[in-house]
Amino acid sequence: MPFIKTDFPGLLIFEPKVFEDSRGYFFESYNQNTCAESDMHTKFVQDNQAKSIYGVVRGMHYQLNPSAQTKFIRVLSGTILDVVLDIRKGSPTFGQHFSIQLSGDNKRQLYIPHGFAHGYAVLSETAEVFYKCDSFYDKNLEGGIQFYDPALNIDWMIPADKQIISDKDKLHPTFEHCVNNFIFTQS
Repeated sequence: MPFIKTDFPGLLIFEPKVFEDSRGYFFESYNQNTCAESDMHTKFVQDNQAKSIYGVVRGMHYQLNPSAQTKFIRVLSGTILDVVLDIRKGSPTFGQHFSIQLSGDNKRQLYIPHGFAHGYAVLSETAEVFYKCDSFYDKNLEGGIQFYDPALNIDWMIPADKQIISDKDKLHPTFEHCVNNFIFTQS
């Protein structure tokens, strides 16, 4: 199977089989049957794409229940440091973060289930990020956590003086004070 389990329940790395030759490459970035074989029965309803320049840090974002989003993240070009934070109360990894470099070159993807805050930092000159969601965006249920919360101790791999952050992301509360309605259940 192309899915690799992490130490975080439900969080998976997808490494597709890439077919390369002198013309270029081909791979399946998503296949519902392959996902079902790995017990992932997610029905995606929305695709999002973003292009950002070096130093952009986006996050940490999530949507509260009942509009929580499972995400399937990949990078079309460039390189990002993708970071997730487990905010599921009762999870064995509650309050811990996981990071991985995703790039157009390594073609890795990250499957992020409900109950994780998500963010990323652009490490290359530019990066195009594409992700699938299983629930529609709902502005009234969006949540966020300060990406620079010292209690989280996340190394974003971008010097502080080079970080580009939206005004909205600067206003998120710390992890300790975030609004959160996620409860971990063993599946």
